[in-house]
Amino acid sequence: MIKMSELIIKPATLSDRAFIRSVSERTWPSTYGHIISQAQIDFMLNWMYSDDSLADQFQKGHQFYIANLNGDDIGFCSVSAEEADAVMNPVLNAYKLNKLYVLPIAQGTGSGKALLQKAIEVAKAAGASSLFLQVNKENKAYHFYLKNGFIKESESIFEIDNGYVMDDYVMRLHL
Repeated sequence: MIKMSELIIKPATLSDRAFIRSVSERTWPSTYGHIISQAQIDFMLNWMYSDDSLADQFQKGHQFYIANLNGDDIGFCSVSAEEADAVMNPVLNAYKLNKLYVLPIAQGTGSGKALLQKAIEVAKAAGASSLFLQVNKENKAYHFYLKNGFIKESESIFEIDNGYVMDDYVMRLHL
């Protein structure tokens, strides 16, 4: 008997911080290891995924969702309402896909697309006009977002700290 895969997208809570951090620590080396230095990876993981940073993101209204495939948590995404600004988001009433990571062993299962669909659903339910994101110019996820209807809106180099930068495309999906 063949068991059908069961994929569930569920809301995350503050108590899921360790899982969110663990996925990031397990995906970033293969995602970014050929793009940025290990020192920058370590800096950014601490900056974005420390307990305090994640608690702050939850407190600011970032909504996290976890992908669960056949009983195993395998990935997550984060989406939030964003203010309009001249550089990142010139559009009023937009949402941002902040993060979307799936464990390397679970990539290709449809879980990334399901997480993206959840982010789109959340943005639409809030009445957002668009969903935007940043993706490193060398990240193969750029093509995933193109295939899912996002357009490249701009290119920007964002200075983050310690002399590090993020060299990204800003992409947008009009809802």
